[in-house]
Amino acid sequence: MKKALITGITGQDGSYLTELLLKKGYQVHGIIRRSSSFNTGRIDHLYNDSKILNKKLFLHYGDLVDTSNLNRLLEKTEPDEIYNLAAQSHVKVSFQVPDYTAQVDALGTLRFLDAIREVGLGKVKFYQASTSELYGKAQEIPQDEKTPFYPRSPYGVAKLYGYWIIVNYREAYNLFASNGILFNHESPRRGETFVTRKITRAASRIVTGLQKRLTLGNLDAKRDWGYAPEYCEGMWKILQHKQADDFVLATGKTKTVREFAELTFNNLGIEIKWEGKGKNERGKIRSIDLQKAKRLIKHSSNKSSNVADFSGKLKKDYIVISIDPNYYRPTEVDLLIGNPSKAKKALDWKAKTKFEQLVKLMIKSDLDKVLRRGF
Repeated sequence: MKKALITGITGQDGSYLTELLLKKGYQVHGIIRRSSSFNTGRIDHLYNDSKILNKKLFLHYGDLVDTSNLNRLLEKTEPDEIYNLAAQSHVKVSFQVPDYTAQVDALGTLRFLDAIREVGLGKVKFYQASTSELYGKAQEIPQDEKTPFYPRSPYGVAKLYGYWIIVNYREAYNLFASNGILFNHESPRRGETFVTRKITRAASRIVTGLQKRLTLGNLDAKRDWGYAPEYCEGMWKILQHKQADDFVLATGKTKTVREFAELTFNNLGIEIKWEGKGKNERGKIRSIDLQKAKRLIKHSSNKSSNVADFSGKLKKDYIVISIDPNYYRPTEVDLLIGNPSKAKKALDWKAKTKFEQLVKLMIKSDLDKVLRRGF
């Protein structure tokens, strides 16, 4: 039985990766941060399964800023594979907490690599969660493994250090350490402060009368959006490759935040029209067909709900989207689109879920949650 150690196991990617590895017969060890509130929501279905917890899945308290803790965990678990997914991963927040972002995203990676050497796990395979934010002010379109980096946020800069320290330790100490340069990947488990979940959750609340408006920043930012579970399979495939290397995982297609919002509301029967420019731009209802949303509910897992009465306030020209300059980044990343050719050839990996399917998956999930919980 192979053993895997996952940092960030309670995050979107960590939860999907855990499910994948358990299905493949791994024993999985996860590092979680101590918190006064429960933070295991994404893995509770595994955590609460007596056949899995402490038999196939083991959780340990730890933090990437604590070197001695990392050493002890490696000595205790002796993993065959390590997936370093933990990070301060919110780009906008990284401008507010740049020092902490660097401590976790940059130096945390270094601490882990040094711990591997000190404990003597010379044969362990290490996966580093890198990011398309490395490209920032894109120097080429599309971006691949050879495209020059130009990060535009403390998060991107910290991840750039993480990327290069992986390359350096791979070359200097012959460690099996690989970077996965993953472009945006979303799912119903995406954190609610990230723009995609913010959109799908707000739209669900608006159409059920629980929220008046969705507030966004740069509508024209273009991103390469894929489906998170498929990218987690890519992570695993990167560590099964015959030699350590760096790979871009992406769909090779790009959509704007505006398009994501439009398609989300369209799934609920609301057609958006735009008026104004810049911070004064507004998204209004051009037409509305709430029967479409009701059909979406009909096919959801939530067959009955006492909050399924849609708001009668939604009429033509009602403003559902507005702009708040506070959501603009100090330095914006306008366009990210990846070229996954290397991963397709070397790993037999490719993104399968289309943009339209992804949006529908997320809005269906959030609408179902809103109707079940009433918030």
